[in-house]
Amino acid sequence: MRDDIGVITLDNPPENYLADPDFIPLEILRKWTSADSLKGIIIHGAGKHFSAGGNLENLFAMIHGKEDLMARMKAGKAVLDYLENLNIPVIAAIQGVCFGGGLEIALAAHIRICSENALFAFPEINHGIIPGLGGTVRSAQQIGHRKSLNFIMAGDMINAGEALAMDLVDYVVPKSKLLDFTYTMMQKMTQDRPLPVIHAVMEALRNAKTLPINEAMQEETRLFCELALAESSRKNEP
Repeated sequence: MRDDIGVITLDNPPENYLADPDFIPLEILRKWTSADSLKGIIIHGAGKHFSAGGNLENLFAMIHGKEDLMARMKAGKAVLDYLENLNIPVIAAIQGVCFGGGLEIALAAHIRICSENALFAFPEINHGIIPGLGGTVRSAQQIGHRKSLNFIMAGDMINAGEALAMDLVDYVVPKSKLLDFTYTMMQKMTQDRPLPVIHAVMEALRNAKTLPINEAMQEETRLFCELALAESSRKNEP
């Protein structure tokens, strides 16, 4: 951890293939993110690449029937759902290849920053399958159904500039500045910000996405009032 910022490193060189769909056991992730000091998380890959996704040969070899496969995929989805629904910001810092399951991890982050050499793809279609860890849903939400349809069905690689143009990523920076840029952005969002305020912002934004607009508005007011009352009490303490 650095300055209250946690780091998740995908570390299986050279291309950081995912050994299992649940690349972090959920119980470990829950325990780690429960720390009161944690204000944000950065996900990146060790070495030259973010992640080339799952090793499909290993995946096919590990299949022992539908129920076993469903359980593995549900465990992986649970990890990504948990990351996406955290009440602290999660940023993916992407360089090199970001394919398949690796891209699904990146899409579960709240912000995606990539280096100029980054490459993106959902190659599953070329192997007779589709993204299975939420990639179809999150990409459609992020870039729209028509762009997502073409991207997934084509199975082609796109570069950083194309990813930015289609809103798959939020920023493109020089490779040498990727982690520094990411840390600086996270620090700007979280440094000197009380954790309850960070939690409230994240909850309000998630409500805007998941609740009917009237309910989201009501929840925003509730969160504002809770913070305002706490701040008033603090300032009026003798």
